[in-house]
Amino acid sequence: MKHIPPQQLLSSDLSSGRDEKTIHVPVLLEDSLALLAPVWGETYLDLTAGYGGHARRIIDVIGAPKATLVDRDQQSIDHLKQFEDQGATLVKSDFAAYAETASNRNEQYDMILVDLGVSSPQLDRAERGFSIQRDGPLDMRMDASAQLTAAELVNRSSEKDLARIIETYGEERRSQAMKIAHAIRLNRPLHTTSDLARVVLTTHRGPRQKVHPATRTFQAIRIAVNKELEQLERLLAVLPKIVKPGGRVVIISFHSLEDKLVKNYLAEQASAGYEAEFKLLTKKPIRGAINDAHNPRARSATLRAAVKT
Repeated sequence: MKHIPPQQLLSSDLSSGRDEKTIHVPVLLEDSLALLAPVWGETYLDLTAGYGGHARRIIDVIGAPKATLVDRDQQSIDHLKQFEDQGATLVKSDFAAYAETASNRNEQYDMILVDLGVSSPQLDRAERGFSIQRDGPLDMRMDASAQLTAAELVNRSSEKDLARIIETYGEERRSQAMKIAHAIRLNRPLHTTSDLARVVLTTHRGPRQKVHPATRTFQAIRIAVNKELEQLERLLAVLPKIVKPGGRVVIISFHSLEDKLVKNYLAEQASAGYEAEFKLLTKKPIRGAINDAHNPRARSATLRAAVKT
């Protein structure tokens, strides 16, 4: 594949306009509340509190002093200070690290919620570099203080490693992942989301799709930058230790890689006979496409829940 000058790269549906103020709509809120079934005085751990959409409704029932809200995004933490003022415990941390800390301290909770999605404010702020639709720096860090950015990963990784990341985390066909990785290497350095999207578009053949052809690549780079699957695996390893007997857990995932980990883990836990630590509350997953039809970003959401036996 020949090097393609920037002026010849295919155009994409990217906006270079200023970001609008957006409100994060909590995904599968009513389903989460029904499964967590909060009762006054119970304790609540929100490991990905974001902008507090789920937490607000739980706190209305149990009281703020019984809530612990965790997030690794400083912008989310700043927004959540309103709950800290009411007595909630606020912690800036990635969810795996906090779960491990809670396990080491023998802390247990009646309710635990994990929403693994990217929040609307993260997607809609161009400077965060998450969105294909908004031109911004190649960042994609959920924790802005972390060292690895999407730009560093894209520009410094070998072509082989890029292909592996795109195939594994983006669930892209191997042949297409190799084409994308090759195109990226030939057009480096890439600095913005539009740079990456346009390079991916040069590898696309066939009619224009409803979903942008770079969507899988963006997902792959984001997962790699934030170590999302590693985080989830670390959480699941200690999850039984931080849930009280009778405690409920809700996990909302947004792509098949996450959901497969959660599904297999809960299935194994529920089928362990007398050693089972969890009982499924959702024999079939709850899908956002059906229950949150008013929220387009919820269309890929999958909710699974369990209670500790």
